[in-house]
Amino acid sequence: MREFGPFYKFCFNVAKTAVSLITRKDWAGEQNLPNEGFIAVSNHVTNFDSLTFMHFLGENGIPPRMLAKAELFDVPVLGAIMRKCKQVPVYRGSKRAGDALAGAERALLAGECVGIFPEGTLTEDPDYWPMKGKTGAARLALRTHAPVIPVAQWGALEVLPQCSSKWKLYPPTKITVRAMEPVDLSDLYDRGVEDHAAVLEATDRIMQALTRGVAQIRGEVPPAEPFEPTKKSRSKRPYKKRSIWQLLRKPFD
Repeated sequence: MREFGPFYKFCFNVAKTAVSLITRKDWAGEQNLPNEGFIAVSNHVTNFDSLTFMHFLGENGIPPRMLAKAELFDVPVLGAIMRKCKQVPVYRGSKRAGDALAGAERALLAGECVGIFPEGTLTEDPDYWPMKGKTGAARLALRTHAPVIPVAQWGALEVLPQCSSKWKLYPPTKITVRAMEPVDLSDLYDRGVEDHAAVLEATDRIMQALTRGVAQIRGEVPPAEPFEPTKKSRSKRPYKKRSIWQLLRKPFD
């Protein structure tokens, strides 16, 4: 059963206070959040939207177990906080990559919420639409049959532009968040994660639902096909290798 531990609650309240000072809430769809055991997925435009994502869930009594890259758990102080709050490390590109799903699966079976940015990193779409998703959220959903709730959001980019360290603190920026109805994957459960086509179909459905939510918020029409970084079908922003200090300032990319 999900619950805030004292330390998690303290950390959340500190972060909530900071976020509340520089943002205005425009939230809807809270009734779509299950009581327990679900996967929350959100679009990822800037490093700040990880905080607005957790703010939305936390204010609704949900302490999310966020999937985050394993390197963050080695950063002094930050890593200790994340371990204490039972966040889930993701060992990208290694033999331990499956450990994250195992930890997330245990959390779901215990009735907790697992928070995932299914794109795996900040979107590289030039217009900041959700790009092609990774399969982690889909595989987790097919293994556990846990509901997948798209949590579309927009506005964080105005507070902290992508690839920037310049924050807009005043006046407070409106952050729009919409929790949508669960993505229907029930017809894929019997096929399971062993069926790669089923995993890809589930991933596409999750990303399509999330993109629809972002489109509704923005009042715009999304691209017909999502951006795929490996195909380089549209212009990409240059990636810059960062120091530990930069990683601490921009931890979620």
